[in-house]
Amino acid sequence: MIMTDAKRPVRVANCSGYKNDPAYRMHEQATLGDVDFITGDYLAEMNIAETAEAYAKGTHPGYEQTAWEGIKQSIDVLAEKKTKVVINGGAQNPAGLAEKVHELITERSLNLKVAYVTGDNILDQMRSNPSSLQKIPPHLDSAIEHLNASRPVPELTSKSIVSANAYVGARGIVQALRNGADIVICGRVSDASPVIGAAWFWHDWDDSDYDRLAGALVAGHLIECSAYATGGNFSGFTDYPIEDFVNPGFPIAEIKGDGSCVITKHPGTGGMVTVDTVRTQLLYELQGNVYLHSDSKAYLDNVSVESEGKDRVFVSGITGRPPPPTTKVAMYYHGGYQAQLLLNATGYGTDEKWKLLEMQVRSILAKSGAEKNISLLDFQIVGRPEQNPSSQLRSTTYCRLFAEAAEEAPLRALQKAFGSIALQHFSGFHFALDTRTFVPRPFLSFYPALYPQSDLQEAAILLGSSSSDTTTIDAGHPPKFEPLEARASYDASNAPSLSSFGPTTPLRLGDIALGRSGDKGSNLNCGIFPKPAYKSLWPWLRAFLSRERIIALLGDDWKDEFFLERVEFEKIQAVHFVVYGILGRGVSGSTRLDCLGKGFADFFRDKVVEVPVGLLEGRHAL
Repeated sequence: MIMTDAKRPVRVANCSGYKNDPAYRMHEQATLGDVDFITGDYLAEMNIAETAEAYAKGTHPGYEQTAWEGIKQSIDVLAEKKTKVVINGGAQNPAGLAEKVHELITERSLNLKVAYVTGDNILDQMRSNPSSLQKIPPHLDSAIEHLNASRPVPELTSKSIVSANAYVGARGIVQALRNGADIVICGRVSDASPVIGAAWFWHDWDDSDYDRLAGALVAGHLIECSAYATGGNFSGFTDYPIEDFVNPGFPIAEIKGDGSCVITKHPGTGGMVTVDTVRTQLLYELQGNVYLHSDSKAYLDNVSVESEGKDRVFVSGITGRPPPPTTKVAMYYHGGYQAQLLLNATGYGTDEKWKLLEMQVRSILAKSGAEKNISLLDFQIVGRPEQNPSSQLRSTTYCRLFAEAAEEAPLRALQKAFGSIALQHFSGFHFALDTRTFVPRPFLSFYPALYPQSDLQEAAILLGSSSSDTTTIDAGHPPKFEPLEARASYDASNAPSLSSFGPTTPLRLGDIALGRSGDKGSNLNCGIFPKPAYKSLWPWLRAFLSRERIIALLGDDWKDEFFLERVEFEKIQAVHFVVYGILGRGVSGSTRLDCLGKGFADFFRDKVVEVPVGLLEGRHAL
């Protein structure tokens, strides 16, 4: 095993949060300063399914091209500086990418060893039981007792399943590193696993060091999304010069032996690392107060985020417990066909125009009989015309017509319905551009499932002198599992009544608070906390944002079949909530325009609320 200096923190730099992050980011992280590891997360839940389908057809190598390009650009400096790399860019074919990297190393006579991790791809197991719905793994949300209803199990067949990948932990990565690997290529490990694996190996932790593993899990969560911790997707950007956010640098986590970490970035790069950028990323895509992973559970109730100086933020207070016996599986299957059309209406009588359009379309579909074969037909009105508009564009709104069907023919009938009212439309009707987006297209639907960790066969494969000379090391399983406990959900305890805060003034929530939101499959999460200048508002904010109030602020977006879960993080002054079911089937199966929930926090912050005047006194003018 390679010996390391466990007395200092390990410096782990992230170079990717998605396949489209530029390949040169790996080279930047390697050359702009000294780091011990470079990690990259190239896999969103959708692109691994698209890769699987293309890979099966022989039209895609199965791994992400940007991962390969990043390694190719960086390989010489990686060898020179002895910087290790752990990435999940292998997607559906980690062996293929590992072999390609091995060829490059051999060609350049570099002293580097390559390994890849297997065990996440369980498609064959899923396809082996296509006829029995009872053998399809339960939905990810089925273990949550307080949900109103369990999520439906899709009708899967051996032909309809496209991909099934388990979110594995860091055990295979650690085995690869302990056996001399310099570059570790993974498939669908969890987003934070490369960072956990790097810290686990560096500090030589035991697999029962749950507090430390949980701390590394949070460190990985904080840097896994490229620039999201350094100014990307930052709701507070309007309070700074806009130039600061044009090209933010990518983050680095300095992870200590106890699992706490400092989030930073290379000096001279754009963006910023502040308590606020780190708090917002911490709140991104959380399940609640417990962050689940295959190697540990991280409890966030006492998480602390503190400034250590310019572009340095210290994160601590994480505690861990043994992992749950199950892990998440991202399954994709052929869901049928979708079609979308954008239609415009201008100015006067807009509400009546959209009402007339929907009545016309539904009437024609009913007469033709096509309506009963369209599983979803949604008329989504986007925007409101400006009063006394200064231009036609500011008077225009659009209708997003979104439709799904099991077969293509009913959606073709929907196209025909629009043709038949071509000159019977409301006044001023016009298309955004043309009707090309209205062509029915097959889509992949997402089904997140639970899968027993004990059934996974994770291993690290080390390449020797040639790609055919390999050594397989079994990753094993966690030494202990702990059942999932009931999820916490509560309003503020011992909170004063809102009337006790005195007179109020109407303000947009975003004037005094920041936030971040995102998706967790079918569900949407959101965290809200006061801006630094308004820390005194925390007692009011936690009392104000009750479950009842959050539902009221959701307005027309709330449906009775949803469930709201709410917790608090006292030390970072944040209220966090999850709306279960609001994203439908999630990802490609969501009908919402904001299908990944990224825009929800700023919608929520745009709400006008009554803020206590007394708590605003002495603050800067709004």
